[in-house]
Amino acid sequence: MLQRILIIEDEPQIARVLQLELDFEGYETKTAHTGADGLILYRESQWDLVLLDIMLPEMNGLEVLKRIRKTDMTPVILLTAKDDVKDKVAGLDLGANDYVTKPFDFEELLARIRVALRFSVQVPTQVDELRFADVSLNEQTREVLRDGHTISLTPREYDLLLHFIKHPQHVQSREQILNAVWGYDYYGDTNVVDVYVRYLRQKIDALGAPLLHTVRGVGYVLKEVINEA
Repeated sequence: MLQRILIIEDEPQIARVLQLELDFEGYETKTAHTGADGLILYRESQWDLVLLDIMLPEMNGLEVLKRIRKTDMTPVILLTAKDDVKDKVAGLDLGANDYVTKPFDFEELLARIRVALRFSVQVPTQVDELRFADVSLNEQTREVLRDGHTISLTPREYDLLLHFIKHPQHVQSREQILNAVWGYDYYGDTNVVDVYVRYLRQKIDALGAPLLHTVRGVGYVLKEVINEA
């Protein structure tokens, strides 16, 4: 199975060269050109390593790194145009595995990637635990946490949250939610979905930024709105 590398780099030419070279070396890659887009891509899939530029639009690389480290220890190598000790120290303190200063030699970067992949600590992922943003849900124990705080849900609220977490970033119509959570043999009013989404919001969104959003005329979506300020 190919190892997967996410490249978050705002200079399209550099990102493209990195992607071509890494693809040639046998890695599977994707690119993002802003910090916000990179974080979304990161959360939508599983990655073996992240190449992360520090100077990014919308959200700088250090903030992206901080958010990554809230959930896991995927190896991160910082790319920076600055030979600035403060940036390097800040990145390492936030949990970066390594850094490379631009312009860099690709062979050196490749060697650093191999080292980071070889010695990265792979924390076993429990198949019964699902995560989105700072929310975690354990299918075995049915425990739900947000930012370390336990959330008490009714069985129906739990099933609704489970459905959303299994389909993040995807807009779900009321009919889709009704069929998935209540079952195809349910003949009640679809307004029950609105009622339970409201209950769930009151408990989940009370502990942080809103994650459950209404898509007018369509339904609902679980997504994290990145603060670009």
